[in-house]
Amino acid sequence: MSLAPLAGIKVVVHASGVAAAYAARQLATLGAACVLVEGALGSPLRREAPFLPGTQTSAAFASLCAGISAETHDLTSAEGRAKFGALLARSDIFIDDTPMANRAALGLDEETIANQHPDLIHVSVLPFGAFGAKSGWKGEEINVLHASGEGYLLPNGLTTELFPGRPPVKIHGHFTEMQGGTAAALGALSALWAQPELGGQYVDISCQDAGLAVGAFAIQRLGDGQVEDRYERSFRFGGVIECADGFVELLTLEQRQWTGLVELLGKPEWAQDPDLADSVARSRRGPEINRHIRAWFRERWVDDVVAAGQKLSVPLARYYTPAEVLADPHEAHRGLFQTVAVPGAGDLPVIVAPYHFDGTPLVLAGGPPA
Repeated sequence: MSLAPLAGIKVVVHASGVAAAYAARQLATLGAACVLVEGALGSPLRREAPFLPGTQTSAAFASLCAGISAETHDLTSAEGRAKFGALLARSDIFIDDTPMANRAALGLDEETIANQHPDLIHVSVLPFGAFGAKSGWKGEEINVLHASGEGYLLPNGLTTELFPGRPPVKIHGHFTEMQGGTAAALGALSALWAQPELGGQYVDISCQDAGLAVGAFAIQRLGDGQVEDRYERSFRFGGVIECADGFVELLTLEQRQWTGLVELLGKPEWAQDPDLADSVARSRRGPEINRHIRAWFRERWVDDVVAAGQKLSVPLARYYTPAEVLADPHEAHRGLFQTVAVPGAGDLPVIVAPYHFDGTPLVLAGGPPA
């Protein structure tokens, strides 16, 4: 394929948070020319922890802004706004996460942008959206995650078994904000598709809504009259299981899979209990079953267990560490990671995209801007 899908599309992003930056990153990965507009002190993302070892380079910024260029514009001055307006006039999409209360003074409100750039796709990305009772609220990832309901279900599974009294926790990183960024990228592309007929549009993204959309597990059991919590969410047995040299993930939902698991375990006496032939009974006795499973797996090697289990149609696989993912020959073949120059840190592998076009992996234009 000679051209990336979004070759020729120009995107401007004014981002202080992860969601707007991640939206631009996805468009840049698809081939759009993306410019990050920063103030005199640079984007706050440059100061986002954690930092790459031995450097003052933000790992989040390096990943989120790979393939994106940067320009400095002072939007508090008339001259700066004029130069910024000229940049928007040459662009197709504008992504912004400026708080609602600050937009008018900077000329970034919906009305001003629409009047000055009627064909521009204007994407607003905020913790709770640009409209509604919470449109003016600020929110970090921990606030938005719990507001979306997902935090109520964490931790679960093995962590809940090991630490039953632990309070709700946040997923590591920026899970909900990245869901908002994905929604923003999709909204921008949808509006861009309709632009020839409709002209510019205003796309309003709420990261809370995006988190709710992908975290619907919290409400899917309400039809049964059950409010799910972190103690009820995990499967009754299986999950992440420790072996002698690592971890596997095990899940048996069908009768044939349970039969295969029993054979894998050597048909122990406890598993011959007629009561365990029924899936409901197995669920009820999940903690007891898990004790037996964990004791058996703990004395065996991951590769041996996985090879034997898969021959018996038992759904289990190695639980990879990040280092193992990077070293995986399959991901290398698919081009999931690309080595780019990261200012202040050298050449590092950065994730690209989990999809191909015409059988070809996408390619980042470069590393993050200095």
